[in-house]
Amino acid sequence: MAGTRKYRSLLLSAVLARAGFVLLRANPPGKPARWERTNHAGRTVELYAGPATAVGAAAAAARVHRAAGAAVLAAGACGAYDDAVGHATGDTRRGFRAHLGALRQGEVTSGAVKLFGIGAAGLATGALLKERPLDKLLAGIVIAGAAQAVNLVDVRPGRALGAVLALGVPGMLHGGPGGDLAAVAVGAAAAVLREDLGERVMLGDTGAHALGATLGAAAVVSNRRPGLLAHAVAVVAATVYGDRVSAWARTP
Repeated sequence: MAGTRKYRSLLLSAVLARAGFVLLRANPPGKPARWERTNHAGRTVELYAGPATAVGAAAAAARVHRAAGAAVLAAGACGAYDDAVGHATGDTRRGFRAHLGALRQGEVTSGAVKLFGIGAAGLATGALLKERPLDKLLAGIVIAGAAQAVNLVDVRPGRALGAVLALGVPGMLHGGPGGDLAAVAVGAAAAVLREDLGERVMLGDTGAHALGATLGAAAVVSNRRPGLLAHAVAVVAATVYGDRVSAWARTP
């Protein structure tokens, strides 16, 4: 029965993400240029995969746990804000150090707004998922850190989705809601993997943050304090390392 729920979560997430992707491509809101970006190789790619995976994952996650679904949706919304505003203002800075550095100089970037928004959403969700104060804090760090870590490795086709699949598939071995949420992340990632690898689409901050938050929520509901602490240390380390990799990947 538990295994059946897990694969239903995977299938639902994949179907919703794929359907959203197809619908967005067929009827994109606004001008087409709004949904186009230039990737690392100078190719024009589309952003439809981001909102599609974010909404699909959030809806499927909400069936597992409402707070987890809200966290995924909030992470995706914060990423969408940065995708839209950062592109409109021509801000190409990436990584928390760049945005926090700008904040120290009195400039509030869309990336800084995104980082604090996801942090707040992670802490709020952690407070709902755990009972003890320290566990709430650790849970918030895991969810927000996972969202940021996945986004920071999204520097080449397949990197972010590959990371989600590599972490999500083993996560499905957990029983209960944790395994179900890992399945949600795997399903949404698989739904757009072909186009991402083919350099036809990119996740953008919207999709990367949402899928990362899904993995973070899966880890939170699967672990008690020792596991939460280990995951918190891991996502902080991955975020710091990913910030450096992201900067190197964009160095001319």
